Amino acid sequence: MPSRVPSRVPEKHGLLDRLRRVRPPGTPRGPVVAAWVPYLLVVLVAAASLAVLALRPAERQRGGDADYVVIAAAAGLRWEDLDPKRTPALWQEATRGSAGWLSVRSAHSVTCPSDGWLTLGAGNYAAWDTRSVTGRCPAAEPRLTQPDGRGANLTDQPTVVRNNQDRLPYGTTPGALAESVRCSVAVGPGAAIAAARPFGRVDRYVAELPADPAEMLADCVLSIVDLGTIEGDGAARRTQVEAADRTLAKVLAARPERSLMLIAGLADTDTTSRLHVAIVEGPGWEGGWLTSAGTGREGYLQLVDLAPTVLSALGKPAPEKLFAGYTAGVTPGRPSDPAEAMQGRQDADRRAIAQRGVAEIFFTVLAVLQLVLFIAVIPVLVRARRHAGPLGPPLPPRRLVELAELALIAAGLAIPAALLADVVPWWSSAHPAWMFGSATAVLMAAGTLLIRFAPRYQRTLWPMAAVAAISALAVAVDLATGARLQLNGVAGYSAIHGVRYAGLGSVGLGVFVAGLFLLGGSLAQWVTRRWRPLVMVTFGGLGVVMVGSSHLGADPVGAIAVTAGACVAAVMSTGGWLTFPRFAWSALTGVVVTITFAVLDLRRAPLEQGTLGRFLTALGDGTAGPAMQRAAAANGQALLDNPLTLLALCGAVMLVFCQFSPWGGLNRVYGLHPAVRGGVAGTVVATLIAGVLGGTALGVAGAAAATAAPIAVLTALRVLLHAADRTPAPGETDGPGGPLLRKSDGDPLTVP
Repeated sequence: MPSRVPSRVPEKHGLLDRLRRVRPPGTPRGPVVAAWVPYLLVVLVAAASLAVLALRPAERQRGGDADYVVIAAAAGLRWEDLDPKRTPALWQEATRGSAGWLSVRSAHSVTCPSDGWLTLGAGNYAAWDTRSVTGRCPAAEPRLTQPDGRGANLTDQPTVVRNNQDRLPYGTTPGALAESVRCSVAVGPGAAIAAARPFGRVDRYVAELPADPAEMLADCVLSIVDLGTIEGDGAARRTQVEAADRTLAKVLAARPERSLMLIAGLADTDTTSRLHVAIVEGPGWEGGWLTSAGTGREGYLQLVDLAPTVLSALGKPAPEKLFAGYTAGVTPGRPSDPAEAMQGRQDADRRAIAQRGVAEIFFTVLAVLQLVLFIAVIPVLVRARRHAGPLGPPLPPRRLVELAELALIAAGLAIPAALLADVVPWWSSAHPAWMFGSATAVLMAAGTLLIRFAPRYQRTLWPMAAVAAISALAVAVDLATGARLQLNGVAGYSAIHGVRYAGLGSVGLGVFVAGLFLLGGSLAQWVTRRWRPLVMVTFGGLGVVMVGSSHLGADPVGAIAVTAGACVAAVMSTGGWLTFPRFAWSALTGVVVTITFAVLDLRRAPLEQGTLGRFLTALGDGTAGPAMQRAAAANGQALLDNPLTLLALCGAVMLVFCQFSPWGGLNRVYGLHPAVRGGVAGTVVATLIAGVLGGTALGVAGAAAATAAPIAVLTALRVLLHAADRTPAPGETDGPGGPLLRKSDGDPLTVP
């Protein structure tokens, strides 16, 4: 009798699938045509995405030309200092002119008055003194000599120029603004710092404003007036503001015809960074919000934007490669009453201050809670794994499993809930941290209950898909409505930091990428293997449009990262490993999209280019070294100071344990649902690239891990619990270590 050779079961998607593709003679050619349809659709999706990115935003209204520009600045001046009775001159200018909040970021970690004045005159991030500042800032007291009695010499200027060019990574040239005009007038010590040329010469200088300054202000096309320093609080501060207003009133009475007034609170006075006053008043600057291409947000301006705005108003070109800012413009829609527009519930400075403190608390608490949750879930995962023998641990109680699942869902919804919590004006509360925490907790509970009581909750991938959909949708809706929840929001970015003012921030990018790819992976499991890459590329194309479009996310670097992640997710969605051919095709696609982005960005005017275009321009002319140095320094600082780093590490360690430990179950998830594995891989690739290139290190990955890791652990737990599901045979029942046989009388059999 011939021996029976055990038949081999064909590997999934292996021989059996290949046999099914064999077309018998005479059969229609429809299936052969269908084989290339997904690839054609992938190309169409990519082309549509790039076509959307080619659209350019409408240009902002520019102000009119002027024959003279007068800059009147006071270090420390904030919108809360203005009052129609105590400061009538400032209030009048705020009512008549265009207004906004000024971010006073400089090359120093704290922008003291000397740093602010120097940055104004350089048109680039500058620092007067690179030593650290504690407590109150020193006064702006430069050493001046007046050998001819008309101008002055700033004796410290050569040293300051060398320090900025040799020790700081911005390539700043102090005095670039003064070098761009024929002559300039400086009134006061701070103004002398801004008006000094690179070699230290101030064309015309007076220590105090004369009784009749009309002739002096008409002597040069550019005049800079130091209104004093506003510091402290209470009655002393009000006295300083009133003195500055009286000086401004004298300047307004003596200003030349066809002159542009630029009023700014250009520095902080202690280590607490704030948003300050920015007012531009003159022909073409009547009402409206101040903005620039550097901020992309109506009502916000950077300190480095003032110098190019001055030259643009005078009809002079900006010095090549020296200015870091953009010319300011005007957008309509600002309320005519400064109190309604800039103060009260609309006070962006107050909200930004509250955001900075609450954000640090929120992400630190979230990291600690997720770490505790992961540690608590490990015993549940260990008990969920079916053991072969009778001595294994019993399965976890059903209520414990349900509690763990609800906790993991709530953890995954934490950052989306924090984003939506900014709908509530928590920053105006007497206890903003408690108000924000309460709003976030309510939204987390509501989202968790919504998922729990959905009809499809018992489906294995339903919690993952639901959390991912809520996360991606929350960010997408915010972007579609102007990213107002992210601006000065706990799950967004602060305008005080001076890094981003509009579009998609690093936290939002991480949450959006994780939600998009995990949702795509979950939905791709509903279609056949052939069509899964199309699903992933479709979601990836949507992500590229949302992230890279100048109307929405305005983050070309993030869009390139999403492209790379989408390529990896697509090639891994059908199962298998990331082989070299797959990696090569992914890299080629990423290169094509990157080049397309670069071409689109480089075709724009220099002042309208984004981050990618400016970097490539600098790379082409050999000035990209400082930009690369700044990115490296930013990554190093973000890696150590950002609580999101802890979230990224916690999530990564938990996922590694779930994949490579016997009790983890994540490998089983990937085997049963390969598209989910593709989504996870795409998330990792995209967030790491975006973080490194964007200067936030693990910031993007930390936000993604806070969303993706809990629901990945939940999915692994579900797969482990159902790993041994089968129809029980007669006489079998589930015992502590698995099924136990029972005798006819009901007593369990003794297993030797």
